[in-house]
Amino acid sequence: MRIRDIYAGGRFGLSIEIFPPKTPEGDESLRQTLRELTPFQPAFVSCTYGAMGTTSKRTVEWCQEIQNNCGLPATAHFTCVGSTREQLVEWLQYAWSAGIRNIMALRGDAPVGQAEFKMTEGGLKHANELVALIRERFPEMGIGVAGYPEKHPEAPSFDIDFQNLVRKIKTGADAVFTQLFFDNANFFRFRDLISREQLSVPVVPGIMPITEFARIQRITAMCGAVIPPSLASRLEVVKDDKLAQYEIGVEFAIAQCRELIDQGVPGIHLYCLNKSQACQRILEALGLGLSTGT
Repeated sequence: MRIRDIYAGGRFGLSIEIFPPKTPEGDESLRQTLRELTPFQPAFVSCTYGAMGTTSKRTVEWCQEIQNNCGLPATAHFTCVGSTREQLVEWLQYAWSAGIRNIMALRGDAPVGQAEFKMTEGGLKHANELVALIRERFPEMGIGVAGYPEKHPEAPSFDIDFQNLVRKIKTGADAVFTQLFFDNANFFRFRDLISREQLSVPVVPGIMPITEFARIQRITAMCGAVIPPSLASRLEVVKDDKLAQYEIGVEFAIAQCRELIDQGVPGIHLYCLNKSQACQRILEALGLGLSTGT
């Protein structure tokens, strides 16, 4: 099923994001994670794409495994980094031939050691250009794009970042999936802004349950998300107790998702970090998938 159809008719879409492991042990661990999360019937599973295209082939291979072994639609992440236009089209053809029908179209992060994104000669500079390329060459492909309720860390202002998102939507994106956030008020403001632009695309909140405080601090430092002071204080108190951090983080994510669902979000996009336990707890608490058939 393509992204454009997943949320049609007011259907709720649960989605889960994974990344290609680096070792055979990681591969088997991820397979177990997928076996544990498949019964919750996610509408799709997305697989990320490494810096400079380092996992581009693995991304497609994992998407094939998700579709063939789990029976779930897959979405392949795809970036502009390190590729010419011709190479981008070649990869898209490879993905299409492999049975991939959904793409998460992203500009991509600057490689490690590089201060800012630099366009490859003969390549693309912005995600909206990538969306346009996909629409031109593979018009039947479903396309998701990223949105930042708290501003992309490289953007000079929220308004400039938001207009970048508007261009991606108008160019042909089927849905917006947000960067992780911990204050729902920021998401609701972001969603309202998109609505005021009369853009009728699903805006799906991205949720990353906190399972380890130090790790989430590193992640938020890179992506620009803010941990509310009240939550940060609770986690700081138990910084030497990983189990307590996990419990606080999971309970916070459950409450966050409940409020989002109560306010009519079209779905939840869970960043599972290739582990199932926290996501299982959240989905069971919310009654999604196993008990409701969502």
